[in-house]
Amino acid sequence: MAFIRRRRLEQELYSKERFSLLLLNLEEYYFEQHTANHIINKGCRDERKIRGSLKICSKSIIFEPDENIQPIIKIPLRDCISIKAPEDNEANNPFTRETSGGISVVCNQAFLIKERNIIAPYKTVRGTTEHLFQLDVAGKVGDVVQTLHQLYRASCLDKMGDQAAMITAILQSRLARTSFDKNRFQSISETLNMECKAEMVTPLVTNPGHVCVTDANLYFQPLNGYPKPVVQITLQNVRRIYKRRHGLMPLGLEVFCTENDLCSDIYLKFYSCQDRDELYFLIATYLENHITEHTAESYMLQWQRGHLSNYEYLLHLNNLADRSCNDLSQYPVFPWIIADYSSSVLDLTKPETFRDLSKPIGALNKERLDRLLTRYQEMPEPKFMYGSHYSSPGYVLFYLVRVAPEYMLCLQNGKFDHADRTFNSLAETWKNCLDGATDFKELIPEFYENDSSFLVNSLKLDLGKRQGGKTVEDVELPPWASGPDDFLQKSREALESQYVSEHLHEWIDIVFGYKQKGTEAVAAHNVFHPLTYEGGVDLNSIMDPNEKVALLTQILEFGQTPKQLFTVPHPQRILSKSSSRTSFHSVSITESPVSLHEESFEDLTEESITLAWNNIAKLKLDEQYKIHKEAITGIAVTSNGSSVFTTSQDSTLKMFSKESKTLQRSVSFSNMALSSCLILPGDTTVISSSWDNHIYFYSIAFGRRQDILMGHDDAVSKICWRDGRLYSASWDSTVKVWHCVPGETLSNKKHHFELLAELEHDVSVNTIDLNAANTVLASGTKEGTISIWDVTTATMLHQLSCHSGTVFDAAFSPDSRHLLSAGEDCCFKVIDVQTGMLISSVTADEPQRCFKWDGNTILSGSQSGELLIWDLLGGKVTERIRGHTGGVMSMWMNEQCNSVITGGEDKQIIFWKLQY
Repeated sequence: MAFIRRRRLEQELYSKERFSLLLLNLEEYYFEQHTANHIINKGCRDERKIRGSLKICSKSIIFEPDENIQPIIKIPLRDCISIKAPEDNEANNPFTRETSGGISVVCNQAFLIKERNIIAPYKTVRGTTEHLFQLDVAGKVGDVVQTLHQLYRASCLDKMGDQAAMITAILQSRLARTSFDKNRFQSISETLNMECKAEMVTPLVTNPGHVCVTDANLYFQPLNGYPKPVVQITLQNVRRIYKRRHGLMPLGLEVFCTENDLCSDIYLKFYSCQDRDELYFLIATYLENHITEHTAESYMLQWQRGHLSNYEYLLHLNNLADRSCNDLSQYPVFPWIIADYSSSVLDLTKPETFRDLSKPIGALNKERLDRLLTRYQEMPEPKFMYGSHYSSPGYVLFYLVRVAPEYMLCLQNGKFDHADRTFNSLAETWKNCLDGATDFKELIPEFYENDSSFLVNSLKLDLGKRQGGKTVEDVELPPWASGPDDFLQKSREALESQYVSEHLHEWIDIVFGYKQKGTEAVAAHNVFHPLTYEGGVDLNSIMDPNEKVALLTQILEFGQTPKQLFTVPHPQRILSKSSSRTSFHSVSITESPVSLHEESFEDLTEESITLAWNNIAKLKLDEQYKIHKEAITGIAVTSNGSSVFTTSQDSTLKMFSKESKTLQRSVSFSNMALSSCLILPGDTTVISSSWDNHIYFYSIAFGRRQDILMGHDDAVSKICWRDGRLYSASWDSTVKVWHCVPGETLSNKKHHFELLAELEHDVSVNTIDLNAANTVLASGTKEGTISIWDVTTATMLHQLSCHSGTVFDAAFSPDSRHLLSAGEDCCFKVIDVQTGMLISSVTADEPQRCFKWDGNTILSGSQSGELLIWDLLGGKVTERIRGHTGGVMSMWMNEQCNSVITGGEDKQIIFWKLQY
């Protein structure tokens, strides 16, 4: 649990200190501290000196006593009447030469905090009071008083914008007078690459200082030396970096030294976008050879194929959408999943146990939604349906008050929320989210993690009494949870359940996707205040500083909508057969559409294929033969594996016997190159496509050309055959679908062709592939376009400009959910077939001419002749196998995936075997 873990780490590191930046007001800075005595009852018999440190902050003076029993004193500068260092000749001087170094602060209000080191609401002391502080270093009194007078003048300005401007000027002046201490470098051999001013961001507070990047480390040195003199991040340990919006401005940068964690190692906010981008570039350049940068689409592919859990996927999406544990206005957002908080047993097989993930929280209750829609329709522009957001600092701390009470006190000016508005019960909170007029909050990741301390009042905080007189203690859990840990475990099980896996994409569409903005958001009843959206307001265009401060405060407190990650519908998760078989086994054997024997045989085939792909790196060169005079363009093998047919740019079709290892036939149909070949079922006929615009049918049994289909106006680049239909792609910008009756069944022994459909493109088509059900066809062009067609209606479903050059090869995954393409631009692209979304891109060192894949792993033939094995989800090559001396132009793989044949520019065919 990132937030709680960070709090515990801070408590361990700074356990002796009671002071923290959370004692400051929001948007306040801590400048400096001085060891001092607080003198009480000066000149009286019971005079006392309390040892401690005096903190000078931009809006307050804070005195932290060394003794824990004494309260911390916070004096707001705006409540001060006078601040001075009394001169010796003053008649009422409370100090003498023996006690020089004194500062007198007269105020009409002060706050007492953490008395006896107990976290509780601040005690307010009203009335005129004089506080006397004696600095250890008397010579600093003049400077301290001068600083306090300057800050006092800023605090007394009427307008918030003027206050902010003056304090910013004071801060920038201090930063300009200092620089990073190079003595803090880990090694004298480090080379400085960049130094600039920035602020370190933690929840609710920012800490100004200097950032420094060397060739080995990233450093941050706080101006005030708090909480330690320097923060150091070793670049070698960095795993991820993200540019962030902070206060709707592109000024943030977050650095992670972990792979799957919400908690970053440092979050920096810069004063200029240029500084942020330069530092990002320096770190990214260092990392680019070590770490693959993941996109939302690449994470989607991993999640779809079951390599990321629902929880992990949501974490990554939050990270990519600018959500951070260090920014409570953009804290990671997770969905309410469970809708049942009254049953004694939680049944995850019942749909009614779950919340409808296709709707925002505000639209779950129809009666409330109707009232909101009526108001929305009557509202002047800009319209919005919900007056509050689903994620804001107040909502985050509502859930976490028991483990982060100081944050709540900071946010609410030293007070806890009213007891009846505190997080008291899961059932009550869920009911209020359904029925409340202004409550539309979602959950936070802590509900799906393994630390239940946020549900328990282990700090024994006094959170007040409710109207019925009941004291607020632990959160009341639903009957189906035996305790806090059990509640979290069941919540995690619900998040990873089949129902949620089937519907989570619908919630992603609402929060991170295409239903977040525009007409789709209106249709989905998902419209929030314009200020909550990225780009909703341009703060740089607002000249009035007071208006800008007021607007920024409103934005930060109200909550912000995540950055939009997807603009088309998010594809559904691919569920494994094991999860779908739950429903299969619930029916009787007689109702089952498949016999147990058949299912077992299918499982065995699937297991052997999985085993083959898991061991694909053990592919070994078995035999190689040079049988053509030019590059080999196509390979087809008879069903028994005995005969191999190849086409080549030398215009010949050749038949090679694997058993006798001899070339048995060579046929020339024309003087132009042949581009591909295939064998019809029954192993009686071979079909070859040619650059002469024709498709040739060759009878194996009779050893002669049987027929010619003159179907195109330019070269035929690729052919496919499925269920009596021939699919032909051509450089004439068409793909044609033919119904074909083999000639051997007719009296004239000629084939009969009927053109069923013509799929028109704008440019030359270079490759095609069909899905397993023969319902969807993909085509790739010479200009890099991928088109996906419904061949049953001859209509285009999707078209994407994927590559910046020719598409060499394209193939559906075995489950037909994804399409992979390889292009002249050295890229692999993955498209979700259902939505047409480009969901992953992997770049190679050189073009990959052909490939086979199982959905996760790719076996590709490269331009240089190597076979490469790719981990698609990791985006990297895992194995390189030497093969041809020129480009690998064609590839065949058997059904069991344990035998491969490749054909190359070197005119050779190579036989490969998998050796387990």
